[in-house]
Amino acid sequence: MRYSQLFSSTLREAPREAESMNLELLTRAGFVRQLTSGIYNLLPLGERVMRRLTEIIRDEIEMIGGQEVSMASLQPRDIWEAKQTGGVSRAELYGPVLFSLRDRRERDMVLAPTHEEMVTLLAKEFIHSYRDLPRLIFQIQRKFRDEPRPRGGLLRLREFVMKDLYSFDADEAGLSASFERVRGAYCRIFDRCGLNYIVVEADSGAIGGKESLEFIALTEAGEDVVLRCEDCGYAANVEKAEFQRSAQEHEDKLALEEVYTPACKSISDLATFLGIPEARTMKVVCYSVELRLIMAVVRGDLEINEIKLAHTLSKVGLNTIDLHLATAEELEQAGIVAGYASPLGQGDAILVIADYSLNRDRNFVAGANRAEYHTRNVNYPRDFRVDVWDDIASAYDGASCARCGGTLHAFRGVELGHIFKLGTVYSNLFDATFLDAEGQTRPLIMACYGLGVPRLLACIVEQHHDERGLRWPQAVAPYAVSLLGLDLERAEVGEAAERLYAELRDVGIAVLFDDRRESAGVKFNDSDLLGFPLRVVVSKRSLKQGGVEIKGRADQESCIVPLSEAVYKIREALE
Repeated sequence: MRYSQLFSSTLREAPREAESMNLELLTRAGFVRQLTSGIYNLLPLGERVMRRLTEIIRDEIEMIGGQEVSMASLQPRDIWEAKQTGGVSRAELYGPVLFSLRDRRERDMVLAPTHEEMVTLLAKEFIHSYRDLPRLIFQIQRKFRDEPRPRGGLLRLREFVMKDLYSFDADEAGLSASFERVRGAYCRIFDRCGLNYIVVEADSGAIGGKESLEFIALTEAGEDVVLRCEDCGYAANVEKAEFQRSAQEHEDKLALEEVYTPACKSISDLATFLGIPEARTMKVVCYSVELRLIMAVVRGDLEINEIKLAHTLSKVGLNTIDLHLATAEELEQAGIVAGYASPLGQGDAILVIADYSLNRDRNFVAGANRAEYHTRNVNYPRDFRVDVWDDIASAYDGASCARCGGTLHAFRGVELGHIFKLGTVYSNLFDATFLDAEGQTRPLIMACYGLGVPRLLACIVEQHHDERGLRWPQAVAPYAVSLLGLDLERAEVGEAAERLYAELRDVGIAVLFDDRRESAGVKFNDSDLLGFPLRVVVSKRSLKQGGVEIKGRADQESCIVPLSEAVYKIREALE
């Protein structure tokens, strides 16, 4: 490709809407242009990177037996209204994130954010016997999610390309085997893309299922927090991570004592006022779900994990779709004083969920359930009741690993891919069954595996750039070589550059030939910004020195090679 014909241009300054490094660099280098919040147009350079990424994904997924399909994005809404266990549909779970519309016949439709329902219906039609199993079905297709806060450039979009893969097996052993095959394929995909990532345990969210893993690209631009043990390697998303609660020194239970604590509505204010560690206080956050007030209680130095709390509430039969912080009106109706609430003396109308951290220590300071007062020496079970004990606290940097007692360290990152063991959630929902070897009807056992391709591209940018611009790994670079022609008006230079351009194309090397009538400075700056693996310069100076100048994007020094050996040396450098 000749740069003079490229449908794109570079920008000297970052656009005002570029809130992330990936968006800034991809926009400045002419890979993308933003249409509106969460929606982008890919320009030719961006499309070439996406094509390289999808080729790698197809290669690895087909290697493990994946068969590619293309499922409908526009779907009847009634598919999404099917009720799962607990009487909740996926339309309800996704809520306003699900793009909804009506066709000309007034039939309710949706733009699919994912395809578990559709692929299960297809499997029901084509899988009838254990002899038809296992099966791996995948697609690389556009998805639509009306995200409330699209952000991070290409990291969180409203329209995006996803590779979604679905496995169907006859039993749990087959499910685990398929899961491990895909896990290995994902690792090979991310390795080939040159990414620094870790695999962590994760929450399954709206997809459902009993077990899931996330592949997290480590970058400060990420909105995910993961914790990893430095000793045993245990790793999990903060939404899932388990940890050991530290215990205070043993004390005898002391008598309750009410104390005046003016303007001490926060844990930090209370601990400072009383001169005690935050770990000796009791933190209470009130929620409302299904018109019932929930009092979530943890040790004062910990934070409540709302994902864990939602799972706990689901276990006791509550639908957590509308789980929210209790409003001032709801608190007032329940007689709760904001900032001074505690489980002391609460009636059965309030469901008390307590974290395990509160059953290890004694003599906590808790709210006195009246303004400006707290109560010392609160102990369980003498002074308050708990309806459910569970892990509802967030792990943190420096916490003790639940598996080995080592230290957990926190990292920021971006979810590259998420894989789920679904079991029979969707096969039961749509009666997708098969006949086993004994002729018995059994539900298909499923797993699903997602991978966002624009997010993969964005993570590569976040990890591979410097102060001058992009630095593409060779496997995904839109072009392998940036060929710069300087002094092209001189016959010997123009002829040499054209000849080298033709020879590189003849041997299959992807090259962008900068044949523009621009200054050397502009061309060098644009070459660095675009970030292709190798820069080759043909100029009056290079020819005088004996040939062409070759320099790797990450190298400090360049070298001159004879024009007659240039193609060989370029291929050698790329290999």
